[in-house]
Amino acid sequence: MHCPICKRELDDAAQSRKSGFYPFCSERCKLIDLGRWLDGRYQIPLSPEEEVDSTPPSVANQNDDDEL
Repeated sequence: MHCPICKRELDDAAQSRKSGFYPFCSERCKLIDLGRWLDGRYQIPLSPEEEVDSTPPSVANQNDDDEL
């Protein structure tokens, strides 16, 4: 397996080490990845149905109550 940041090869023993870096090779690579998440470089894509209905549920429910 390779480190997702620097692509350095990791040995099989890296998974069992208690360093807390896995799947990264070092704390540096782990922090680089965290920084990318915090900067918004990584994003979880929305499914098509989530993109279409952008009205918050609370607003949609209020509109339904008004019609009664």
